[in-house]
Amino acid sequence: MRQAIGGRDALVVVDVQNDFCPGGSLAVADGDAVVPVVNDLARRFSIVVLTQDWHPAGHISFASTHGAEPFTAIDVAYGSQVLWPDHCVQGTPGAAFHPGLEVPHAQAILRKGHDAAIDSYSGFREADRATATGLAGYLRERGAERVFVCGLATDFCVAWTAFDAAEAGWPVWVVEDACRAIDLDGSLERAFAEFDRLGIGRVRSSELG
Repeated sequence: MRQAIGGRDALVVVDVQNDFCPGGSLAVADGDAVVPVVNDLARRFSIVVLTQDWHPAGHISFASTHGAEPFTAIDVAYGSQVLWPDHCVQGTPGAAFHPGLEVPHAQAILRKGHDAAIDSYSGFREADRATATGLAGYLRERGAERVFVCGLATDFCVAWTAFDAAEAGWPVWVVEDACRAIDLDGSLERAFAEFDRLGIGRVRSSELG
């Protein structure tokens, strides 16, 4: 179903960074394919925010911090934590946005996961589900009425950002062709089920104009 993009619609572009693209330390399959789609999509929005994973060395989410194997999980103070390869370390080339990303009119860049003791998939709340990033307040001050989410990866940072936007009261759509997934042990299916539960829509960029 085609939808018109209005001046009060916001686009949140999640973590289109080198480490999540082919050749990166936590590459999402075909992750760089979202770049031209995101570039085209973003031009249609007047409210655009970029999120950027921004971890210190020795972050709690790194398998190397715990001497563990990547993609295993441990219990931490805020619940279960998947352990990832070191990625998006502050100031490294891997943490930089993909060089092909062209969204010069984005008004804000929100860095997340910068607390060494708490992971942060969502652009709105850290993984303890209590620490706000300030994104909700920013979007409210900009007068955003709907939130569209895209980027990497569908089933983790995109999904959690969409969940929190919906729980904060916005109508939310995930732009499917502007995302790619990791799909770790059924994580994509679980994300889709949660989209349905929360009333989060799924749309393609060609349906937005």
